[in-house]
Amino acid sequence: MRGEYFDLQVNGYGGVDYNNDDLTPERLHQSCKKLINDGGGQILATIITEKLELMIEKLKRVIEFRERDPLAKKVIAGIHVEGPFINEINGYRGAHPADAVIPATVDAAKRLHEASGGLLKLLTLAPERDANFATTRWLTKAGVAVAAGHCDPSLDQLKSACDAGLSLFTHLGNGCPMHGMHRHDNIIQRALYLRDRLWLCFIADCVHVNAPALSNYLALAGDRAVVVTDAVAPAGLGPGRYKLGRWDLLIGDDMVARAPDGSHFVGAAITMEQTRRNLQEKLGLSEARCRQLLVENPHRAIGLPV
Repeated sequence: MRGEYFDLQVNGYGGVDYNNDDLTPERLHQSCKKLINDGGGQILATIITEKLELMIEKLKRVIEFRERDPLAKKVIAGIHVEGPFINEINGYRGAHPADAVIPATVDAAKRLHEASGGLLKLLTLAPERDANFATTRWLTKAGVAVAAGHCDPSLDQLKSACDAGLSLFTHLGNGCPMHGMHRHDNIIQRALYLRDRLWLCFIADCVHVNAPALSNYLALAGDRAVVVTDAVAPAGLGPGRYKLGRWDLLIGDDMVARAPDGSHFVGAAITMEQTRRNLQEKLGLSEARCRQLLVENPHRAIGLPV
């Protein structure tokens, strides 16, 4: 399994931030080499919420540098755009900058798609921010898998989004408030209820979602579960203090990226090998089940052959 992993959500790795303006071809190569040396396989390089023009620049930069480098082309199977069409409310927005969050429009989606040079494989949005689900329909017809995330749609809205082509849910159990949600009528329960229509993705560091809850969710999701790292630049480097875009980060021994005051998560710094060990040692999953979660289902979820 080592070297075969497919991670749908990697914002950076080995000290290299794919969202940062200081990205160079050399740094992208360094990041991909580190990921391979750590047992990783293929990834979707993830560009997160920023002002639309800046996101377009970041996408073009990653695509240009990938095209120059055979190793980067091997590792980066495509692009995941997370935002900017997400829920603007604190808690649901997560660490995404409030001043860059906007409603979904087909025009903006077309611009992101074009900047991705045909490599946009996955886009995460809030269904309730997509009027008449027009953006979801357009992306789906363009061959892009659409995920719900950082969102709080009603059950009817989520069902209608699925009718329009929505097919995944990004890091379920995160991108929502830690406090203040209804204990039963909440986005986690709505997504789990539609598990026959959605691929449900989870961060398996056992902190973003603790081990008992993660075990329950994976059992419920069954053959529709996917595990990601949501890795940020310090992934693979170990605990410490790091700078990431607008954030100063503290990486603890649990390999979770937190704001320095510990108030909230800002991604994870876990590797896929560490993820596999968590699934086997903390959740007791078999090697075959880990392979399904880390290799097979990520391919299937975005329509790629295993």
